[in-house]
Amino acid sequence: MSLNINSHISKLLNIREVQVKNTLDLLNGGATIPFIARYRKESTNNLDEVQLFNIEDKYKYFTDLEKRKQYILDKIKSEGKLEDNLRKRIENTIDSKVLEDIYLPYKSKRKTKAVVAKEQGLEPLAKIIMAQNSSDLSNNASRFINKDIKSADNALEGARHIIAEWINENVLVREILRKEYERHSVLKSKVIKSKIEEAEKYKDYFDYQQSSLRIPSHRFLAISRAKGLGLLKMNVVIDEEASLNRLYRVFVKSNSESNIECSEHIKNAINDAFKRLLKPSLENEIISNIKEKSDKEAIEVFEKNLSQLLLASPLGQKNILAIDPGFKSGCKVVCLSKNGDLLHNENIYPHPPQKKYKEAGSKIFNLSNSYKIQAIAIGNGTAGRETESFIKSLKLKLPVFLISEDGASVYSASKIAREEFPEYDVTVRGSVSIGRRLMNPLAELVKIDPKAIGVGQYQHEVNQTKLQNSLNSVTLSAVNKVGVNLNTSSKYLLSFVSGLGSTLADNIVKYRSENGSFKSRLELLNVTRLGSKAYEQSAGFLRINNAENPLDNSGIHPERYKIVEKIAKSQKVTVSDLVNNTSLIEKINFSNFETSEIGMPTLLDIKEELLKPGLDPRSILKEHSFDEKIRTINDLSEGLLLNGIVVNITNFGAFIDLGIKESGLIHLSNMADRYISDPNEILSLQQSIKVEIISLDIPKKRIGLKLLQ
Repeated sequence: MSLNINSHISKLLNIREVQVKNTLDLLNGGATIPFIARYRKESTNNLDEVQLFNIEDKYKYFTDLEKRKQYILDKIKSEGKLEDNLRKRIENTIDSKVLEDIYLPYKSKRKTKAVVAKEQGLEPLAKIIMAQNSSDLSNNASRFINKDIKSADNALEGARHIIAEWINENVLVREILRKEYERHSVLKSKVIKSKIEEAEKYKDYFDYQQSSLRIPSHRFLAISRAKGLGLLKMNVVIDEEASLNRLYRVFVKSNSESNIECSEHIKNAINDAFKRLLKPSLENEIISNIKEKSDKEAIEVFEKNLSQLLLASPLGQKNILAIDPGFKSGCKVVCLSKNGDLLHNENIYPHPPQKKYKEAGSKIFNLSNSYKIQAIAIGNGTAGRETESFIKSLKLKLPVFLISEDGASVYSASKIAREEFPEYDVTVRGSVSIGRRLMNPLAELVKIDPKAIGVGQYQHEVNQTKLQNSLNSVTLSAVNKVGVNLNTSSKYLLSFVSGLGSTLADNIVKYRSENGSFKSRLELLNVTRLGSKAYEQSAGFLRINNAENPLDNSGIHPERYKIVEKIAKSQKVTVSDLVNNTSLIEKINFSNFETSEIGMPTLLDIKEELLKPGLDPRSILKEHSFDEKIRTINDLSEGLLLNGIVVNITNFGAFIDLGIKESGLIHLSNMADRYISDPNEILSLQQSIKVEIISLDIPKKRIGLKLLQ
């Protein structure tokens, strides 16, 4: 390759080149980012997952750029136009836009006005005009009259088309105007008059303008959505007069009698090039740039939210009674074992129109006793609050949790749900999903397309491929951060473990069903098609409860078991005696065990795991209660203080579940008495908070909130 890619990545990310090289060597050798971040800290000098993903992303950009360069070089060479200076310019370019500018004059063109003019032999006349030293241009133009060119004016017009194309393809021109668009352009939107009523939702953008450089992601994506719906027009403008004057100064010599006529033709060609060629091209480019920036910010918001949701507090392995609530159709009740197995299902009808309150209550009592229920999960959709009140009125002395139903219907109708529960309908599957979300949100949510979970910001407007790749990376990171129980996890959860994927996850489950529970991590090598590389990448993230070797239930990788045995031997104890022995572990000087391969980062990780092997990094789930008097938006009033749960976070604020159908919004400006730039500074998903209603628009169903400290 013509570029030193490692060096460029190093400079762009402010990361030492050796760290970049080692990271890329590991990635190209088949290592995953979670594995590198957790078990190859010495090689990368402690780079975290975000830095590793950035290196991977930049590497892809530069390798794609090099492929494009090679294509362009081959193409120009085949036409016999590859001069040495041109080749060097192409090879040394690191900006894909500049690369395309350089290539523009050599691209195959459709039959443009300039192409036609060149075919008519008018390029020499265009060169005479550009030289600006002809005192009798009309006479020069007359020499080009032929059967295709009827007059000197026709010849001059054709020459101007050629000049316009030269100007359009000039790298300096495009650089000047690109900077103008990037730094000083304004994005404008206007409502289409015939769509005013239909576009009421986008009223803020009926006559809107904002610096292209500063427009917030959510505003651009809202305008973009409305434009796509045919409700708004959108364009980007710059000071055209100032820009044209800059181009005149580049191409037009000082006026004199000998060149004034040429100068006017050049100015006309510049005007034509700007209006017909440069302006549409660069306007599309700047809109594409804004879109890319907005997509990036929106995807980052989605990533943060999804990560928090996946890492939400689990209740753990408990016997659960889960309810998918409803009025007319009743409430679907399921009982789940502590492993999430479906034990029983039936319907109850405690609400209108049936009002079988006593019968429903009796059934819940009996089910709670029969299946030794330890907690109750209720979906937060239609009839959710009413069902919560009904259950609490039974005074079962069991914790009751309202669980988000976002994505539950997607799961219920999915192939995964049909495979898990082929003999049950969607209502039973939905109830099971609600119960399992309470036990372990991560294990259940990995079965659902992240875009269906409801924590995104204009998710349908952003680049879907980039969004999907980012969300997959977040899911991969979350699963490996928590670790996975090898003997109880579903194949869907196992598929996100570093180095596995769906095929090996399926093979693990099949092996488990045929041979019983895994006794050790080493037994993984008996699984069909699970070789040494997959074992290396996955073993450290898989946990085996009550394993013969206690390290198999920790985040310590099997490749480091020998160093743990050495540490235990130095203390004259067994590994089993060492695990969880806080007083002994704290006395050990781990630096004594450093080697050329194992440094203090790995040794400190080992120490942490020995102190708390298999510790779940997620916090403990706490019960939350909404105000019993608040059931609909009509029960609200300004100044009211309420409990709420954070259900979505955006760049401009956070949406709060108040226990009613509509969510309230805490704008960024109402989150603290100080300036904050990111809601994530003080809020997280599923956090219980206290809020005050500061504005209320019942007809438009808008609830403005202030966060109370």
